[in-house]
Amino acid sequence: MPTPPLDLFAVAAPGLEPLLADELRALGIEATAEPGGAGWRGTAEQLYTANLHLRTASRVLVRVGEFRARTFFELERHAGKLPWERFVPPGAAVEMRVSCRKSKLYHEGAVAERLLRAVAERVGPLAEARSARGEEAEDEEQGGAEAQLFVVRFLHDRCTVSADASGERLHRRGYRQALARAPLRETLAAALLRAGGWHAQAPLLDPMCGSGTIAIEAALLARKIAPGLANETLAPRRYAFERWPGFDAALWERVVKRARAAVRPAAPIAIHASDRDPGAIEAALANAARAGVAGDIHCAVRPLSAAEVPEGPGWLVTNPPYGVRVGEEKPLRNLYAALGRLAREQLAGWTMVLLSADRRLEAQTGVPLGEVLRTRNGGLAVRVVVGQVED
Repeated sequence: MPTPPLDLFAVAAPGLEPLLADELRALGIEATAEPGGAGWRGTAEQLYTANLHLRTASRVLVRVGEFRARTFFELERHAGKLPWERFVPPGAAVEMRVSCRKSKLYHEGAVAERLLRAVAERVGPLAEARSARGEEAEDEEQGGAEAQLFVVRFLHDRCTVSADASGERLHRRGYRQALARAPLRETLAAALLRAGGWHAQAPLLDPMCGSGTIAIEAALLARKIAPGLANETLAPRRYAFERWPGFDAALWERVVKRARAAVRPAAPIAIHASDRDPGAIEAALANAARAGVAGDIHCAVRPLSAAEVPEGPGWLVTNPPYGVRVGEEKPLRNLYAALGRLAREQLAGWTMVLLSADRRLEAQTGVPLGEVLRTRNGGLAVRVVVGQVED
C-alpha cells in the first residue's frame, strides 16, 4: 500500500519565500511560496532532500493536523486524534512552541499543557515536556537538540500543529564557530548570493568579509556541497526526522550518497575574501576549514582600498556595516564612498550586491543600485540591492 503524501512546509525569513520556492523547484520539488516559507505535498525522500540541500530555509515542518477549537474541550478532543506516535518515540523529550492570535484560546501555556498531555496519552510517558511562547521563541534555538519540537499556531480559532523535521535550525551548518563582529546568518548569506544573481558562473569578491560567511556559502554553492554536508568529511549533520519511529535509514543513505556524488573537487571560479581586521580573517580561515572549503577561498588581511581583485568581470557581494548607533554616520559615509571608489576604479563591468539598511549610505557608492529583496537581519529591516558598475 503506497504511503500517503506528507504535507510539508519549509520555513524562511520574511522576504526569502520566493528564493526558497525556487530552490525547491531546482531540487525537483513543486512548492508554492507562502507567507513565512514554501509548502508542498511530498514524499519522505523529498523531506530528507529538502533538509539536506536547502540553503535559505531555517527549518522544514510536517503538518500533523489542523482543526478548529474555541474551548479546551474541543482542543483536547482533536489533539487526542492526532498521530503523535509518527513523530515521537516512547520516552522521548517533547517541546511545544505555541503562538495564539485572535482566538478564544489565547493562553499559550495552557494550550501547550493540553497538547503535551495528549502526546503522553498516545505514546506513553515522556522524558521531558516543555513549552515556549511561539512569538518570543521564533528566533531562538530549539531548547534541546534531542527534543522533538512541535510548532503550534492558533489564528482565528484555527489550530495548526506541525512537527519540526530539522532539529537544530538549518542555518546552523556547523562550520561557523569563530565569529567576527555582527556575523551574518548563513541562510541570509545564501539569500544574498541568490537574490544578487550569483550562481557560481563568475569570480566573487567580498572585501569586508568579517568571519567569511558570504565567501564560504559561495564556495559551498560553487562546489555543489549541500549545506547539510558542510564539513571536511561530507558527513551529514543530525536531523530530528532520524529519531522518528518511521525513519527510513536506507532511503536517507541513498539521499546522502547522491548528494556526495554531486560534489565538485574544487570551485570552478575564484572566490576572494578580505578584511582589514586580522581577527576576522583568522575566524574566516577557521570557518572555511571546518566547512571543507579552505582551498576554494583566497583570504587576506587587506583594507578596503587595497582589496585584491580577481580577474573579472564578476560579482562584488558584501554586507557592509549599517551604522545604527549615534555618531557612526560620517565614518560610514566615508566607508561606502571608498567602496564606490573601489568599484569604479577596479571593477568596471562587475555586479555589485549589498545588504543595506540605509538608502543614504547606498548613494555614497555612486553606483546605481536597485532593490531586489527585503528582509530582516538581527531584527533590523534590510534590503538586498544590486547594480552594475559602469565601464
